[in-house]
Amino acid sequence: MEETYDFSQGKRGAIDPVPSGKTRITIRLDDDILAWFREQVHLSGGGNYQTLINDAMRQHMQQQREPLESILRRVLREELNR
Repeated sequence: MEETYDFSQGKRGAIDPVPSGKTRITIRLDDDILAWFREQVHLSGGGNYQTLINDAMRQHMQQQREPLESILRRVLREELNR
């Protein structure tokens, strides 16, 4: 261990740059939710629980979209009933 260190060229902030298309946020999750995602990553042999949470949220988001076929059927029924 050195007696003194030179930090004159040091930079503050994150060491790893944030990838394009990603935003760092703070979110509060229930302990059991976080534990479940971490356990899933552990059981699968490794990975990143944050990626798993992101994938679950994306899947949920995509399931919420009404398919075009359903929209067309609904609109046609409404028009035929007039």
